Amino acid sequence: MNANRTLKLTTLALCGVLNILGGTIALLLRLPVYLDSIGTVLAAALFGPVAGLVPGLISGLISGMTSDVYAFYYIPVQLVIGLFAGLVFYRLRPAKAAGSRREGLSFRSMGRKLFPAALAISLPGTVVSSTITALVFGGITSSGSTVLVQLFHSLGMNLTLSVCVVQALTDFADRIIVLAAVLVLLPAVQTVFGSITSKSGR
Repeated sequence: MNANRTLKLTTLALCGVLNILGGTIALLLRLPVYLDSIGTVLAAALFGPVAGLVPGLISGLISGMTSDVYAFYYIPVQLVIGLFAGLVFYRLRPAKAAGSRREGLSFRSMGRKLFPAALAISLPGTVVSSTITALVFGGITSSGSTVLVQLFHSLGMNLTLSVCVVQALTDFADRIIVLAAVLVLLPAVQTVFGSITSKSGR
């Protein structure tokens, strides 16, 4: 039991690091997507909605203190993503699964459900993030999507509307990429988990 708990806590910490790595890459390359929630969604897929809150909190605090002060303000977005990703994976789990309750989910098995699943994870976070971006930062943040916000605004679109439109588009694209990455990683991670837990149970 203690070994399983240690493994879970270690994995959640590593998921937080994965968020930081993805977010740093996107920030350095000025990508219009964020890539800072891969660990959050992976944790939610493995352990459920509550555990999905942890990596985003870890990565938000560390990134905010070290590389990107904006990360502090967007911690609520990470929490929302973790919660809804956990609910989505719980909903999509196979009816009969051996071992882990989410075993059997993969990029191939998800198929056409990838896009509606990404949308379900994306929309709640978009509401929170666009509100923060518009009201707190006036549409200007460290993300590469800021360029698109300014472009739409210069073309005559209201700033708040520009933020909401860009946020919705970039969030959805980001969640598709993140969800696809997690679905590729998930079978391998579950296999490793099964191997470790079976050995610790002997």
